[in-house]
Amino acid sequence: MVNLLIAIVLILAIVVLAKVIRVFELSSELKGEDPAKVTQSDNRTQSTMFMVMGLLYLCFVVYAFVVWGKHLLPASASVHGEEIDHLMSITLWIITPMFFLTHLILIFFAYKYFHRKNRTATFFAHSTKLEMIWTVVPTIVLTSLIVYGLSVWNKITEDEPDDAIEIELYAKQFDWTARYSGEDGVLGKSGYRLITSENPLGVSKEDKASMDDKIVRGEIHLPVGKPVVFKFHSRDVLHSAYMPHFRLQMNCVPGMTTQFHMVPKITTAEMKAQTGNPDFEYLLLCNKICGGAHYNMQMNIIVESEEAYNEWLKGNKTFAESMGVGAEQKIEVSEAVSEEPTSEEATQEAATSPESHS
Repeated sequence: MVNLLIAIVLILAIVVLAKVIRVFELSSELKGEDPAKVTQSDNRTQSTMFMVMGLLYLCFVVYAFVVWGKHLLPASASVHGEEIDHLMSITLWIITPMFFLTHLILIFFAYKYFHRKNRTATFFAHSTKLEMIWTVVPTIVLTSLIVYGLSVWNKITEDEPDDAIEIELYAKQFDWTARYSGEDGVLGKSGYRLITSENPLGVSKEDKASMDDKIVRGEIHLPVGKPVVFKFHSRDVLHSAYMPHFRLQMNCVPGMTTQFHMVPKITTAEMKAQTGNPDFEYLLLCNKICGGAHYNMQMNIIVESEEAYNEWLKGNKTFAESMGVGAEQKIEVSEAVSEEPTSEEATQEAATSPESHS
């Protein structure tokens, strides 16, 4: 109701302003003046209004920083996020002063140099010095930021640790599904040709590494202080896995695998205490407009102790259990896969066979 009243007041204010302007136009006509003719007084009025509105705008920017700054993201919940935040801070410390400086110069020039009949503009065609200054200086600053940004990106995307937990995040309109590697620490093979209603991720039943994998929906759990490797897939359109509190974003592209690794450093309980918000939750969002229900494509992330994480993971069914694969069938699959020659054995067998020498 309050918003409706504010909207009505704004509309009435606009109507009143339009009527006042019309009154001035009619009064000018009665005085015999041409309302289309711009006078020096009009120019002075416009320059003064520009200065007032420009300064009010800058004051509003400062107000927004002071009042709404507290609604920015809290401290990074991942180790690499500290580097991301540092890069963002440096960028803001460069951009913010330049923003205020350029706007103040614009306001000053608009106020001081409004059009006067007895003054003409100075003809100024070219200045090599000025061209060099406003070309070279921004180039140096922006190149420095880009080089620093690339170094940060390379640092946080270097080879993941060998003991990292593997988690596959599978995106489709309009939800997420996660697959955890089992006790072997390896995700089993999968393919889109294997997708069925019972096997929505297309996990291979022929791969023994798939048997102990665990498929999870609704929420994912992460152990604090342990490296995690996310492997991203998409079933239909382009999605974007976005975990803002961990400073993580990666596109999920149909037909290919993208990945990112991180180390969570603040548990969900600790972040609730730091933010003073008992309802706080880490979120996995889609940051690409992927369809009508895009806004609802999200998943909760729980960061907890390693003991609590292991207990939660044990409580989830393995892929073999969810697909109804019995113990005997699991053994048969494992033996069938183990009996297949490895790439090195196959190469050696081909080299020693009679056909290879014919």
